[in-house]
Amino acid sequence: MKIDSYFFGRIVINGKSYMKDVIIFPDRVFSPWWRKEGHLLHMEDLEEVVNEKPDILIIGRGYAGVMRVPEGLVSELEAMGMEVIVSRTPSAVDIFNNIEGKKAVAALHLTC
Repeated sequence: MKIDSYFFGRIVINGKSYMKDVIIFPDRVFSPWWRKEGHLLHMEDLEEVVNEKPDILIIGRGYAGVMRVPEGLVSELEAMGMEVIVSRTPSAVDIFNNIEGKKAVAALHLTC
């Protein structure tokens, strides 16, 4: 999967546009990605990601970084063997596009 472009509220992945939050898996895109609490990430919001067992999980906190990702959640995911990278979504897109040789998943909040 390759992210072609990202703008506030819109992302293009492999030529297809999405206007709702996404989780990008190696072989598919899950959208809309709704969370228990819109701007606070919980483990249950990442159930499919955990089942996928990626090497790296990139979490995009939104254009301005409004979505909160608790440190305890990051620690839990790392204890499961994932490298976790949390950043604002524009940076998360760049990071995702530049990962090679590892199974990566990106969970991206597209607004705020």
